[in-house]
Amino acid sequence: MLHSIESPPSPTPGCNVEHEKFDPSDTTLDLLLKKNHAWAKNVTDQDPDFFKTMALGQTPKILWIGCSDSRVPANQVLQLGPGEIFVHRNIANVVSHTDMSCLSVLQYSIEVLKVEHVIVCGHYNCGGVAAAYSRKQAGLIDNWLRSIKDVYSLNEEDVNKEHDETQRLRRLVEHNAIHSAQNVCYSTIIQDAWKRGQKLTVHAWVHDIADGMARKLNFQASCPDDMESIYIM
Repeated sequence: MLHSIESPPSPTPGCNVEHEKFDPSDTTLDLLLKKNHAWAKNVTDQDPDFFKTMALGQTPKILWIGCSDSRVPANQVLQLGPGEIFVHRNIANVVSHTDMSCLSVLQYSIEVLKVEHVIVCGHYNCGGVAAAYSRKQAGLIDNWLRSIKDVYSLNEEDVNKEHDETQRLRRLVEHNAIHSAQNVCYSTIIQDAWKRGQKLTVHAWVHDIADGMARKLNFQASCPDDMESIYIM
């Protein structure tokens, strides 16, 4: 069952809500730099010490593991400013025990930054999930998407209960996010943190690009007892 997330509070300084589209004629990217400088000045005008404080370090309480899709930027989805959320993104928000990049982010965020929440957030209309489901060859990325095919295989009956392909893909997106969240929990990094008594909760969410809403999925874990026993070390 999905639950809507409550409306977020007003954005903090540095959280850019109003923005312009990229101008393809800006081949030197000078306009992008101009916008950056205007943004930095605006933030400084609101809070003269904002960037000075940012330079001293970061203490985010949330790690976001999401898709690389340009339509799902974590800070804007959650309306959080710089320094408030640590982010790892890849194609189709896959968490694999052989992905050293993801595991390194996970370890750093938990052991150094001491985050208290890990959110694995999938999104509907995910091209990676659709490519995995399509059974068509796409190239090198097919090797990355293999894990999503495994997710489909494990949940084929539930996915195929949906009567049209759009709904089946939505269901697969949900299962993929839950599967990745479970893999976060199965890692030695998370389990060691729980053994140390570290306060840490892993969540599976989904974001709907069509309405901008993030929703909870039916998975949340705060201790080893929330997992299948075979994975507890």
